[in-house]
Amino acid sequence: MMDAYAIAALLLLCGYILHKVRHMHILVHTLRDDTRHGNATLFRQLEALQGLYVSLGLRRALPLTRGWAASPDFLQELAAHALDEKPRCVVECSSGISTLVLARCLQLNGAGMVYSLEHDPLYARRTRRQLELHGLSAWATVIDAPLTGQAVGGGQQLWYDCSGLPLVMPIDMLVIDGPPQAIGQHARYPAGPILFPRLAPGAMVFLDDAERPGERAALQRWSLEFPHLDVQSLPCEKGAAAMRWAQAAS
Repeated sequence: MMDAYAIAALLLLCGYILHKVRHMHILVHTLRDDTRHGNATLFRQLEALQGLYVSLGLRRALPLTRGWAASPDFLQELAAHALDEKPRCVVECSSGISTLVLARCLQLNGAGMVYSLEHDPLYARRTRRQLELHGLSAWATVIDAPLTGQAVGGGQQLWYDCSGLPLVMPIDMLVIDGPPQAIGQHARYPAGPILFPRLAPGAMVFLDDAERPGERAALQRWSLEFPHLDVQSLPCEKGAAAMRWAQAAS
């Protein structure tokens, strides 16, 4: 006959085993859900990439869209807007695949120019080379724009040197996908005080990586500082926001 200590030990062992089994059960279900979500995300990106090739009639493959590059679903949002609203002056904060996509949209529209601010000379050269390979050099200009200290938001912050950005016309479309987060959590906030005053009435602003804390904080500050900014979220892989610049009330 088992004594009380043996029974207690057996009960503790059974409880421990049940706890481990339950933990493994939860892990299996979590892994299953993550796999389903990952597959759905991958499928969405493949759909978006295929849609881009169809909409733009590309004859040459785009560079890879993983890692730091803009995701296909965000690029598709940019292309759809550019093809529908036909902006004449498009400004980008950073250069890359989006430069090619937007330049191709303007080529299809038959008018306009993309101006891409790029702080990294290597990336600037790569983007220019891709524009040449795709026959799009006449539709986009990559501007060497080193990061310099600028007075914004009541302090000094590194941001693009915009001296090379033409002042001849207001901005119809602005894409904010830089500078990189590595320079500071609020790296993209200066785009508001520096470039928003140059937006044309009805212009659209697109922000990538809008799920990150720094970008969420920038959106909040922009909404407070620019009351005519109409903000909406976009269901993109990395989070995104679209902001319509409404004409100031008279």
